[in-house]
Amino acid sequence: MSERAHLRLEDVHAGYGEAEVLYGIDLTVPRGQIAAVVGANGAGKSTLLSAIAGLVRPNAGRIILDGKEIGGARANSLPARGLALVPEGGRLFPFMTVRENLELGAYIPMARARTVERLEEITEIFPILRDRHNQLAGRLSGGERQMCAIARALMSRPALLMLDEPSVGLSPIMTERVLETVARLVRDDGLTVVIVEQRVTEVLTIADEAHILDHGRIVRSGPAAVMQNDPQIQETYMGL
Repeated sequence: MSERAHLRLEDVHAGYGEAEVLYGIDLTVPRGQIAAVVGANGAGKSTLLSAIAGLVRPNAGRIILDGKEIGGARANSLPARGLALVPEGGRLFPFMTVRENLELGAYIPMARARTVERLEEITEIFPILRDRHNQLAGRLSGGERQMCAIARALMSRPALLMLDEPSVGLSPIMTERVLETVARLVRDDGLTVVIVEQRVTEVLTIADEAHILDHGRIVRSGPAAVMQNDPQIQETYMGL
């Protein structure tokens, strides 16, 4: 595993064309921790991940990974710098096998040289994928697809893993299983994780820090355990 990531955003503004979506985002994610970003639909959560991953170019501000500026870097250059993004829905190639999808995750030279070894490691983490190696990805269940998408991202041996709504389309039981797997990766492999999720109750259970995004601005940050027990947050985001 490469050196664990430390991510910092300083006064980041970003959007699409003239439509600004993020306004002055300040965010720090310590190494080896899980940062949850929560908020309503349209708050800018996916845009935030896209800006970090190089899919959306920031209009202003700095994005720093392990002390190096990555804001505005090309998306295809960032896996080599230790960043991997699992987009909403996973976006597997449905007419390719599970093994072929996983191999695509090892496209950077350092990972490609050790593809077979990494496949063995990944199937230890996700045993169900060993049984599905030759199955078309499009025939996987929703939970299996999400596991495969996370596994594909891990093939590049990232230090920073970002997940966009990993629970979409999953049952509560499968959501719990996916989130438990993410927590285990942080604990065992020292990954740093940024996770955008609408199932606030579940994600705060595994997160270290939580950040509430509202209309493109982070309006509150703090320990996830504290957020989980905050009456206002419970009422607004958890329906309690």
